[in-house]
Amino acid sequence: MIVAQRKSIPELVDILKGRKKILLLGCGTCVTVCLAGGEREVSINASALRIASRLKNLDFEIEELTIERQCDNIFIEKAADAIKRNDVVLSLGCGAGVQAIAERYDKPVYAGLDTEFIGILEERATWTEKCIACGKCVLHEYGGICPITRCAKHMLNGPCSGSTEERCEVRADRPCAWQLIYRRLKSIGELDRLKSVKSPKDWSAGIGGGSRVIIREDHRV
Repeated sequence: MIVAQRKSIPELVDILKGRKKILLLGCGTCVTVCLAGGEREVSINASALRIASRLKNLDFEIEELTIERQCDNIFIEKAADAIKRNDVVLSLGCGAGVQAIAERYDKPVYAGLDTEFIGILEERATWTEKCIACGKCVLHEYGGICPITRCAKHMLNGPCSGSTEERCEVRADRPCAWQLIYRRLKSIGELDRLKSVKSPKDWSAGIGGGSRVIIREDHRV
């Protein structure tokens, strides 16, 4: 899922200065799961912004709303009336959600979150990055552990000389990705995969050429 973090209230106050009627719009999917932008967080941020408004005489008028997905026009339509009756949208969605709304409506749309990465819930209240969406997945070669994301040096042919048996040289608080890959391949009987030398990473499918588009011709009408 997409993992994001809330901006601080002082940051939000600075972003919203000069605005009056504000729609605080939450998203019910990824950012709800990572405790950043769901209905609960909308309520918390709205309360904090109202307090800040009174203290700083900013005259904020805040409306609260949460839709199921901000990155999908079908769900964005449910916020249409609320968007139209406010001066600005403060989105507690990911970067994709912010842009989806901004493209659809002629209103200022501001990001209330910092979108961090694609990751998983490792343990309670702890999310870990697992994928950088590089556009050319090689997980089948490495036992389902991504060396592009989880190795600090993006090594494709084994660990660097600076790693220890357990820890990454760059981030001592992180396990060495290549130790994880080795153990995983050994446990599933696929260590032979490490005998072949992998070519340098092909980054052409990544973001180097600008934003990417996927078109499924078999689903177009």
